[in-house]
Amino acid sequence: MGSSTPFRERPPAQRALLTVLIAVAVAFVLATERDIQRRPADQIRGRKLLWRALSLNALGAIAYRRWGRRPDTADA
Repeated sequence: MGSSTPFRERPPAQRALLTVLIAVAVAFVLATERDIQRRPADQIRGRKLLWRALSLNALGAIAYRRWGRRPDTADA
């Protein structure tokens, strides 16, 4: 998948795969933003505003899920 090929010129299978990947990434980012909104600030490492800005893309959302949340003591 060359990045210089316009979306409409790609084969249908590639367009479908890209559409699914983008939809999954957007859903993951939205779920992360919702988690940040609902989680109390004392359960987040660092500032909520910083994590909100970082999680506007899939890599930042993954980083928040991995390192931004404090462990839930109710599960222990």
